[in-house]
Amino acid sequence: MTHQYDDIIDKVHHQSKSRKHMSLNDRAAQFLPFAALTGYDAAIIETARITSEKKTLGPEDKQVLNKRLGAIKATIKDKPTFLITYFEKDEKKDGGTYKTIETAIQSVDEVNKLLILPNRDTISINDLYRIEGELFDNEI
Repeated sequence: MTHQYDDIIDKVHHQSKSRKHMSLNDRAAQFLPFAALTGYDAAIIETARITSEKKTLGPEDKQVLNKRLGAIKATIKDKPTFLITYFEKDEKKDGGTYKTIETAIQSVDEVNKLLILPNRDTISINDLYRIEGELFDNEI
């Protein structure tokens, strides 16, 4: 009984002498779906991401922060920990987010207006929103 491909079934598959043989992964990639809008999904997610405006502190809030920074400088050698809420500017769009971390403070750089944390990260004093800790529990 003869079949449709009997005449070619035992022939050697042609290999080009001028082109390198394509790997199975590369051959499979030819048949993947085409993404005409590459990056579109990421752009939609980025656009939907919500940022906040930086809040302006009133004079009383600034006074409280300055008083607390003074207390921090006076007790920095004891390495107390604080709950620090600060504004972090968004790198891609207007606004940013408020972050709260619990940390000790390595030092206060008054010249550059920075809090230097033990891991060498810095927080701009101008971006501070709130500092809380046991050190301030007796404040009125």
